[in-house]
Order: sequence, then C-alpha cells, then structure tokens
Amino acid sequence: MEMTMIIDGGKLRRLRLERFLDVGELAEMAGVGPASIGRIEHGKWPGASRPSTVRKIAAALEVDPHELLVEED
Repeated sequence: MEMTMIIDGGKLRRLRLERFLDVGELAEMAGVGPASIGRIEHGKWPGASRPSTVRKIAAALEVDPHELLVEED
C-alpha cells in the first residue's frame, strides 16, 4: 500500500501566487490536472495525495516537498 500525504492548500496557494502562476500554469508544470490543484487549494481534496504528486508539485514550485505538507501537532 502506497503512503499518502496531506498537502496544505493554503501553503500551496501562497507559494503559487508568490511565483505569479495561475492554477493552469502550475498544473501544466507539475503534470497534474488544474482541477486537482484547485481542489487542494480550496480544501476540497478528498483526503491525501501520493508522494509522487507531492514531489511533482514541489518540483514545479522549486521547493522542498515538506514545505507543502500540513504540519502535524
């Protein structure tokens, strides 16, 4: 069974906007669907993301994948 991770939608949106990217641009750069990016940012993603997806989005934003994740208490 593959491990999953929770992406923090607020962090994702902030990092995207800091790079002056729209949802479609980031999605294309990361190789994921724009609807997926939008759902993550708006907290409507139904659960967790695969590590490969986290890595692709992080690479597109040029950040460490851990910067995208929800911080555990």
